[in-house]
Amino acid sequence: MRISGEHVSEDQYSKESMQRRLRDVRTRIERAVDHREHGEGEVELVAVGKTHPVEAMQQLYNAGVRSFGASYVQEWQRKAPRLPDDIRWHFIGRLQSNKAKYIADEVDLVHSVDRKSVSKRLNRRSEEPMDVLLQVNLGDQPTKGGVKSDKLEGLMDLVANYPKLRVRGLMGMPPYSEDPEDNRKYFRELRRALGRLQDYVEQKYPDRREGLEELSMGMTNDFEVAIDEGATIVRVGTALFGPRSYDD
Repeated sequence: MRISGEHVSEDQYSKESMQRRLRDVRTRIERAVDHREHGEGEVELVAVGKTHPVEAMQQLYNAGVRSFGASYVQEWQRKAPRLPDDIRWHFIGRLQSNKAKYIADEVDLVHSVDRKSVSKRLNRRSEEPMDVLLQVNLGDQPTKGGVKSDKLEGLMDLVANYPKLRVRGLMGMPPYSEDPEDNRKYFRELRRALGRLQDYVEQKYPDRREGLEELSMGMTNDFEVAIDEGATIVRVGTALFGPRSYDD
């Protein structure tokens, strides 16, 4: 198996390796929570198993992880039936509107709502209320989804037309940087955007204000800075699973 140009070590997915990495990540999260400047309460760890084998995800489940992230609908469809039913699934990838029907009522939180077509399909296909996050494009990245933070009110107005969708907060991915501190300004932007959105919803859609608290931001290289800026959900892949496989 090839991973980012390198061979995978035989013990990458062993019980010992998976548990060691999980302990390290949990320790880093606990330390960041203890010293954070913004936010309160627990931080939800979402294990992002993109391209990694089901067996590795099962190892994390056995060690107590219950929240897993899916980036591609087809990959999630292959893996989910082979994993326990009580997993809390997060769909974190950019969702194509024609694939929305497959995850409606099947995942617990969609992180990537950013346009009318996706909102419309999710609402139409959902039989039960569905929790979603609005995606903000941090740093004006042309290859990423999401709206600019100053367009959030318009996106909220759009999603408010779909009664089955419950907006729980915001998600964002800053441009990649080797230095986690480079992303602090983006995490701060997202936190402030949530505050503005909360005020807007309180005034215009007061019945939708409850539960509008989530900030999904921070990945392997920067989640501690994200937590310091108020993250309530962090999405971690490499730090839990090791290097990514592109052969799965």
